[in-house]
Amino acid sequence: MELDILSLENGKVGKISLPKQFNEDIRPDLIKRAVLSISSHKRQPYGASKLAGKRASAEVSRRRREYRGSYGIGISRVPRKVMSRRGTRMNWVGAFASGTVGGMRAHPPKTDKIWAQKVNKKERRMAIRSAISATLDKESVKGRGHIIPENYPFVLESKIESTSKTSDAKKVLEKLGFKDELKRVSEKKIRAGKGKSRGRKYRVKRGPLLVVSDECKLFKALANMPGVEVCNVKTLNTEILAPGALHGRMTIFTDKSIKILEEGKLFS
Repeated sequence: MELDILSLENGKVGKISLPKQFNEDIRPDLIKRAVLSISSHKRQPYGASKLAGKRASAEVSRRRREYRGSYGIGISRVPRKVMSRRGTRMNWVGAFASGTVGGMRAHPPKTDKIWAQKVNKKERRMAIRSAISATLDKESVKGRGHIIPENYPFVLESKIESTSKTSDAKKVLEKLGFKDELKRVSEKKIRAGKGKSRGRKYRVKRGPLLVVSDECKLFKALANMPGVEVCNVKTLNTEILAPGALHGRMTIFTDKSIKILEEGKLFS
């Protein structure tokens, strides 16, 4: 399969043959497994405190003729704490046990639980190739909500990697036909739930992804553009190519990145 190479002015400057990484069958099941595996390694272990529910002194004697004891009173053998007393009669409530108010949980979450999910090496590479080939499918890209240009998919010349200003990078993307997509991504939506009070008031949509050949000035230029991301071709993974385990993210490769993908036999 061949794609047109476009200049920064949206003019055709040549064609390029795509390597075999773009010919993989689209496998949504493999892509989802790989994305969930990456997300599982980011999850922070959590657990209950060792003293949770155990801070009450709830010792009651079960022996005959023992002061502060519950022997012969006809009550269940539940740990209790004394609230008040009158002589040898105690006013107490259940405590400490898992079935009482304020007591410990029967099976609390533990920090030693293993959250990480593993994926075989061949399956992980196949999932990346599948996500790469899904970026060429217009129906899959539109299904994610992207507003694509008429000439999509295409390859961009590597001169864009030397762009260092956000304003220049934005002009290039608008010339390439991404004006409506950038407008869609920049629309802010208020997040539901407690995220509003934790520094995540707005939801940021995922916009186009630019895949470059190496670390370059473009990373800094697009850092302030919401939804637009830049990625080194050597560090591609399924989570970047298919956010939320939904394949078909709008992706633009530079001609140099495709050559590195082919010559280095990445993900094959």
